[in-house]
Amino acid sequence: MKKASPNIDYNQKAISIKGLQKSFDEFDVLKGVDLDLYKGENLVVLGRSGTGKSVLIKIISGLLKPDEGYVNVLGQEVDKISPKELDKLRLKIGFSFQNSALYDSMTVRENLEFPLVRNSRNLTRKEIDNLVETVLDAVGLSQAINQMPSELSGGQRKRIGIARTLILRPEIMLYDEPTAGLDPITCIDINNLINEVQRRFNTSSIIITHDLTCARAVGDRIAMLLDGQFQHEGTFDEVFATDDERAQAFYNYNFID
Repeated sequence: MKKASPNIDYNQKAISIKGLQKSFDEFDVLKGVDLDLYKGENLVVLGRSGTGKSVLIKIISGLLKPDEGYVNVLGQEVDKISPKELDKLRLKIGFSFQNSALYDSMTVRENLEFPLVRNSRNLTRKEIDNLVETVLDAVGLSQAINQMPSELSGGQRKRIGIARTLILRPEIMLYDEPTAGLDPITCIDINNLINEVQRRFNTSSIIITHDLTCARAVGDRIAMLLDGQFQHEGTFDEVFATDDERAQAFYNYNFID
């Protein structure tokens, strides 16, 4: 499946990172990372476990502070703003967690209503209902509105998790291993959904994945994190048109004959 060309604005950056460094005790995780995410772009971040992909997302969202470097998200330098400003910024960033992070004791409707009630206190019941119905329609699960998470498949739970993120209309989406643990057909559905979210909601997204089929399907640009820095960047074909054995090993693991 080839990625369709979306409406990316290369004159505007949703995220800009320069010289980012982060260490834990004696372990250097990020060693001078430079990365830009453009408005309307799907950017896939590839890398082995422990290479700092999740650390990068935590720094972008202000959950971790960088040791050095510049991290600007939607025009704000994340580690320089006040806690109140950071809370407002986080409302513009949607997180799709690997485990979907749904509340088991709540119905699908209640799970979707929760962020609205918590963060948008002036909405009427009709406005809440309309928002819930809109995001459920976007992920193709309108019929699941009164079901419990335990009644849903893994792919359906993933879709509802994405719907709950979308209900606050974030400008940026951060996907953490969106196809992990799913069967191949459901993976295709999730890949298509990520592209549909980009098109329908005009999001700028970072997708962390080990799944190269996902990367090829959703990534307008691919960036491979190796040894604490982005060593290869470009289209899927450009990234893997290299003699670098580390990149080739990653490719062969996914697509070996």
